[in-house]
Amino acid sequence: MKTIELVKKAKAGDKDALVKLIMNKKQEYYKLAYTYTQDREDALDALEDTIVILYEKIKTLKNEEVFDSWSKTILVNRCKYLLRKRKKLIYLEEQEVPDEKDMIKNREEAIDLEKELKKLNLNQQETIRLRYYMDYDYETIAKLTNTPLGTVKSRINTGIEKLKTALGGAKK
Repeated sequence: MKTIELVKKAKAGDKDALVKLIMNKKQEYYKLAYTYTQDREDALDALEDTIVILYEKIKTLKNEEVFDSWSKTILVNRCKYLLRKRKKLIYLEEQEVPDEKDMIKNREEAIDLEKELKKLNLNQQETIRLRYYMDYDYETIAKLTNTPLGTVKSRINTGIEKLKTALGGAKK
């Protein structure tokens, strides 16, 4: 069944249709939530809260075609709310890595990248994570963050330049 048909049914009060809408993209929703929270439990909490909000607010959605971006915006806002509420810092957890030299080197590079990414301002972190971790295009990022397209591009460009400099890469 098409997304628009499911949205119409969900708006009419069909709980199963809303569940199908969410389950069709559960991995995408989880990945987006995890990108923000960097914690499995927090991501699941944000998803749970989002489902409740979607259930309560689905009737207010005027255009069925924008359900995807509307629901993701709600999820992003919920993640931000949970992070503010908990006032927590996000740490990259150490994980066991096989003794293979390449895997260790890759892990060290990922840790270095994550440390430097956290030094950027929150807006740059957010746009870079959405662009490179979630593979969203600029327009989608602008919609999700309620930010002008030019500002999104600027944040990504400035953030990438700072990361290149911090990690010893060449400057433009």
